[in-house]
Amino acid sequence: MPQITLAEASQHLPDLIEAALNGEEIIIIKDNQPLVKLTPVSPVKRRRQPGSAKGLITISEDFDAPLEDFQDYM
Repeated sequence: MPQITLAEASQHLPDLIEAALNGEEIIIIKDNQPLVKLTPVSPVKRRRQPGSAKGLITISEDFDAPLEDFQDYM
């Protein structure tokens, strides 16, 4: 958790808000004492990217072939 002084926080507030929205927790301190924790109000929902797992999942050629254990039932 990054800690930043109150004076620095007032100068860089837009950047700190953006960092909080990206999941970082920022502690604002005054006189070396924690004063405020900056976190997003609601959990950030990550957008799914269609096709992001392409090439990571494979299915064997005999995926839907009958299983040997079930030959008696056919």
